[in-house]
Amino acid sequence: MRSILAASAAVLFLAVNTAHAQSIADTSAQLRDRAVAGSAAYPVLESLTTEIGARPAGSPAQKRAMEWGVAKLTALGFQNVHTEPFTITAWVRGPESAEVTAPYPQHLAILGLGGSVPTPKEGIEAQIALFHTYADLLAAPVGSLTGKIAVVTQPMVRTQTGEGYGALIAMRAAGPSEAARRGAVAYLLRSLATSENRLPHTGATRYAADAPKIPAAALSVADAELLDHMAARGQPITIRLSLDSHTVANAPAWNVVGEAVGREKPDEVIVIGGHLDSWDPGTGAIDDGAGLSITTAAAKLINDLPRHPRRTVRMVMFGSEEMGGSGEAYAAHHKDEVAKIVAAGESDEGPGPVWKVQLPKGALADPAMSAMTGVLGPIKVVVDPTPSTESGSDVEGLQSLGVPMIALQPDATHYFDIHHSADDTLDKNDPKALDQSVAAWAALIYAAAESDIDFRAAAK
Repeated sequence: MRSILAASAAVLFLAVNTAHAQSIADTSAQLRDRAVAGSAAYPVLESLTTEIGARPAGSPAQKRAMEWGVAKLTALGFQNVHTEPFTITAWVRGPESAEVTAPYPQHLAILGLGGSVPTPKEGIEAQIALFHTYADLLAAPVGSLTGKIAVVTQPMVRTQTGEGYGALIAMRAAGPSEAARRGAVAYLLRSLATSENRLPHTGATRYAADAPKIPAAALSVADAELLDHMAARGQPITIRLSLDSHTVANAPAWNVVGEAVGREKPDEVIVIGGHLDSWDPGTGAIDDGAGLSITTAAAKLINDLPRHPRRTVRMVMFGSEEMGGSGEAYAAHHKDEVAKIVAAGESDEGPGPVWKVQLPKGALADPAMSAMTGVLGPIKVVVDPTPSTESGSDVEGLQSLGVPMIALQPDATHYFDIHHSADDTLDKNDPKALDQSVAAWAALIYAAAESDIDFRAAAK
């Protein structure tokens, strides 16, 4: 009798669980269709780029962006809207210039790297040591670059993901310190970009504690190739470089938060978002205005449901991703509730349509998660069975504390044509592509928030 009762209970549990998973899938599909029909993403993005524009962390514009974020989340109907302040060392760009002075005088298009020290007021004029790859620079002996400007012209490979960028990130982040260890007085690199125009792409550098700090800047792709052509002629090349910048200690920054509060388990939270800060050449429309707007619009669709999901969906506008600090600040502020943070995900790779989703290990064994294959298929999104390993730098702090990651991969084929450059403007965003991304985020995040899945337990 006991075995019959146990079997009956198991059948009943399976039936209830399957019915619940189907209900979740039905609502996820409705959210998908509403987003595809037109979401709030483009209006939010247009508002941010038009009313605020560029917003480097620690700048007056970033404070206006924080105020904009509070007002926007409030107007969109989120609950518990608030800011979480922290401080950073802000880097402020000044006038910059570079030119070849010999053998063929020409202007060079550059942007100083974020965090770079300035040149002396009179600038630096020196012969260059040109390396076609970063590995060639690393192979140069200590002292071999004394008194020279190191130049690395290795091109970035275009890929659908950020792999081409990731493969060369050390060239920008660590390159200045490596050049300094070999005696260089300044460092120039070909922009980490796949662009075909003459706009340089900036980005942060990180000085090593055990190396001199030397001025560092990115050349436009065209100007890096120009130096390659000059070097092929065999004559010494001299460049004059002038970079002005300064830092501000303990500059204020903010993470901006709003919630769609869960109806049954409000203390169990799924964190999503993008970063509110941007670099200064453009208006931060794709990096990361797009990601910020996509996740805001997805959370709004969930918040607008007449019956909220069981768990809380928390939207975070991270305040200092480009120069770092916001992810660490968020994790520190919420360290005591980490056990209740069910999962986290960030959108920070542009406005291209989402084409792939990755979930934590073991998640696809849950009926609600496995149903996402059918929900996302109609909008050309595949559910990759490979477990997620990351989901953006602003949630790395949570990940280090054990929070599972949900990753949605947009098509980044053309993202690095634009990002970190003056071309990062509103017109580079396709409203329909934004809506497709919102559809994927809303459908998936709702399913995770409505289900009972424990991603940590599933991974064991």
